[in-house]
Amino acid sequence: MDEQSTETANKPLGSTIWAGLLGRCPACHRGRLFAGYLTLAPACEVCGLDYGFADSGDGPQVFVILITGFIVVGAALIAEVVYQPPYWLHGVVWGTLALALPLLLLRSFKGVLIALQFRNQAEESKPASGG
Repeated sequence: MDEQSTETANKPLGSTIWAGLLGRCPACHRGRLFAGYLTLAPACEVCGLDYGFADSGDGPQVFVILITGFIVVGAALIAEVVYQPPYWLHGVVWGTLALALPLLLLRSFKGVLIALQFRNQAEESKPASGG
């Protein structure tokens, strides 16, 4: 293990998750992880870590979909049972929430998964060579 990964392994898990939530570099927790809303920066401007290793895949989207669905459907059912609002109000309130919540959560979840990927040195599996 190199010096940077040893330093990262010594940082508490909570600070790694917090750095991901804030969109910070998984190594130094100070530089920016994102260059755009969901576009990764090429490297950290503070410690120089190359973000080429980072591939969160579909993980963040799956978590965001499940959490958003749980919140929106659960709240809509509770509102229907307790208040029985008209259907157009359901559409406006829950439709807006169903669009806004993923936009708010996706960047943070992507940052957390990339930070955890770096902390645990997760790599793509490679097929066995030879035969």
